Amino acid sequence: QVQLVESGGGSVQAGGSLRLSCAAFGYTYSTYCMGWFRQAPGKDREGVAAIDWDGRTSYADSVKGRFTISQDNGNNTLYLQMNSLKPEDTAMYYCAADYRSDRLRAIASMTPRIWGTLFAYWGQGTQVTVSS
Repeated sequence: QVQLVESGGGSVQAGGSLRLSCAAFGYTYSTYCMGWFRQAPGKDREGVAAIDWDGRTSYADSVKGRFTISQDNGNNTLYLQMNSLKPEDTAMYYCAADYRSDRLRAIASMTPRIWGTLFAYWGQGTQVTVSS
């Protein structure tokens, strides 16, 4: 049973930084794609960034140049470094994973709002609040 546990959320002022972590348990697949998603109140869930087992990445346009996704394979942990945060980044942030090898390639041609349809496993989320 795959379990994803997010941490690192909190409150920060605009222009500040946060680093989110996602610990993965029970994941035994040799190929994977992992991603960060967010959902603000009253809005649809949207993809933020994704990374595959080979280190290839994809980002939503809204976070390019500000957010960086990375992974520590030895510790089965996914990270999202968020810099230059804006009030519009306020949302619940979720970690997700999928074992299929074609997920990142599919993401490249999809709007971030539907990235989530490609992922099988989800965490419970961590809240990020950015004040102006």
